[in-house]
Amino acid sequence: MTQLTQTADGARALPEPRAVRGLPGIRFRSFRPASDYEPLSHLWKACNLHDEVPWLPTVSNLRSEMEDRSTIDPTRDVLLAELDGHLVGMTGVERNVRDGAPVYELAGIVLPDVRRRRVGTALIEWGLARIRQRAASEDPDRSVAVQANAEEQETAHRAILARFGFGPVRHFFVMRRSTLEDVRDVPMPDGLELRQVTMEQRRPILEAEFEAFEDHWGTRERTEDSFATTLRRPELDTDLWVVAWDGDQIAGVVENWIWADENEELGVKRGWLERISVRREWRRRGLARALTARSLVRLREAGMTEGMLGVDSENANGALGLYEGLGFEIHSRSAAYRRTLDPEG
Repeated sequence: MTQLTQTADGARALPEPRAVRGLPGIRFRSFRPASDYEPLSHLWKACNLHDEVPWLPTVSNLRSEMEDRSTIDPTRDVLLAELDGHLVGMTGVERNVRDGAPVYELAGIVLPDVRRRRVGTALIEWGLARIRQRAASEDPDRSVAVQANAEEQETAHRAILARFGFGPVRHFFVMRRSTLEDVRDVPMPDGLELRQVTMEQRRPILEAEFEAFEDHWGTRERTEDSFATTLRRPELDTDLWVVAWDGDQIAGVVENWIWADENEELGVKRGWLERISVRREWRRRGLARALTARSLVRLREAGMTEGMLGVDSENANGALGLYEGLGFEIHSRSAAYRRTLDPEG
C-alpha cells in the first residue's frame, strides 16, 4: 500500500510510491516545471503513437493543460517514473467539478517496453493516495468519484483500471471524415447568420458554449481556468471558428482547431471540430448540421484534407446520426471509467 509521509514539521507530505521489484534502476520523483515538459511530451507521443491514440501533445499543449490552474499543481499532483535516468511513466491528478459534484481525474502512461512490470500499478496506487490526500482537505466528509479514461485498444490500461475497481460509465467515439472534397451545402436556418469572430467576442462565445453544454453528461464547471486554457493556446485561430448569430445572440458554435505539429508527425492534414454546440433555444432547427458542414468547408479552405471530432455515444440530441449523415465514420472508441473514492483502498 502506498504510504503518506510527514515532513519534519509534521505537515502531511506527498504520498510515497511503492518500490517496483525486478526493476533495480527505477525511481519515482516529482515533476520539475523548468525541465520536464519536453521529456514528458516525448513520453506521451511515444505511448500514444504505439497505442494509436490521436493526441500528440507538444510542450506548449502540456503547459496549457498544467500551468496556472486551480485544478492541478504539477509539482504536487504529478509523479514521474524513471528507469536508468530515462522517463518511462507518469501519473497526474486533477480535481474538477462535473455535473455539480467533485470528480478527481487520474491520467497516466507507461512506456510500452516497461509495461506489465508493476510500474503502472505503483503509479495508480500513488495517484489514489494523492487523491485521498486532496479530498481530505478539499472535499471532507463528501463522497467523490475518481475517473480515468482509456481507449478501446489500450487493453493493458483497461485491465489495470478494472483491477483497481474502475468500471466504464460512458462511451465515446472519435469520428473521422477522410475527405473534405465532397462536403454537402447545408443552408443556415432562417434568421441566423455566420460572422467572423472578433477579439471582444471570444469570451462571450466561450460562455455561450459552456451554457450549451450544461445539460450534457460530465459537464465541467465553468471557471476562469476554463476560459484561460483555451485563450492562451498558441494554436488558437478564431478565424477557423464557425459561429452562428441571431441578432446579438450567439446561437451555436464550432471551435475548429489545426494542430500543425501533430499533423506533421502523423503525416496528415487534419482539422478538428471541437465543442460543437447549439444553445437550447435554437435546437431542432438544423443548426448543428449547418455549422458542422460549414466547419468542414472552412478546414478545407485552410488546406486540410480530413476532419475529426469526438462524440458522446449516448448524446441525447442525436449527434452520432448527424455526423454519420455528414460523412463521418467511427475511427476509434474510448470510455470514461469511474469508481467511488474510499478512505483506504
